[in-house]
Amino acid sequence: MEILRVVVTGTVGAGKTSFIRTISEIEVVDTDRRATDEIALLKRDTTVAFDFGRLTIGPEQAMHLYGTPGQSRFDFMWDILIRKAHAYVLLVNAHRPQDLRNGRRILSFMSQRAQIPMIIGLSHMDFPNAWAPDNIALALGLLDEKKRPPLVCLDATNQESVSHALIALIQEMLTTPVLQQH
Repeated sequence: MEILRVVVTGTVGAGKTSFIRTISEIEVVDTDRRATDEIALLKRDTTVAFDFGRLTIGPEQAMHLYGTPGQSRFDFMWDILIRKAHAYVLLVNAHRPQDLRNGRRILSFMSQRAQIPMIIGLSHMDFPNAWAPDNIALALGLLDEKKRPPLVCLDATNQESVSHALIALIQEMLTTPVLQQH
C-alpha cells in the first residue's frame, strides 16, 4: 500500500479539522480540547496535537491527512508533521484579515522545513467581508503570481469542495519537483 502523507495546516478557525472530517473515510482521530484562552472567543474546542483521517485514492494508494493545531504554541507539532509530509494544504480564513500575518508565519515555517508541493485553501469566502484571493496572496507575501502556489476557494464542510482542493493538490504534486526525500 502506497501512503501519501498530506498535512492540513493553517490559522485558528480556518477549518482544518472540518476539512479532514469532511473527507475522511474513517472516524477522525482528533485531539480537540476545550479552549481556555482567547481562542474560546472564536470556538469552543481547539486542536492541541493533531487530527488524523484517511482517504483511499486508488487500489493500492491511500492518503493520510494530518491536521495541525492552529496556535503557534503548538508549533512543535507543525515541525513533526511537516517533516514527513509529501504535500500540504495551508488553510487561510478569508474573512479574518487579522489572521493573515499568522498565516504568513505558518507558510514561512513550513517552507523552511520542507520544499514540497502545496496549495493555499481559502475558507469562509462566502462571508461578506472576505478578502479577494489576490489580496490574500499579497498579504501572505506571495508577490509573484507566476511562482505562487495555487489558491483554491473551498468550503471545508462540503465534500465536493474538499475533494476539489485535494485534486488541485495532487495536480500540483505532479508538476512540482520534490526536493525532499522521504
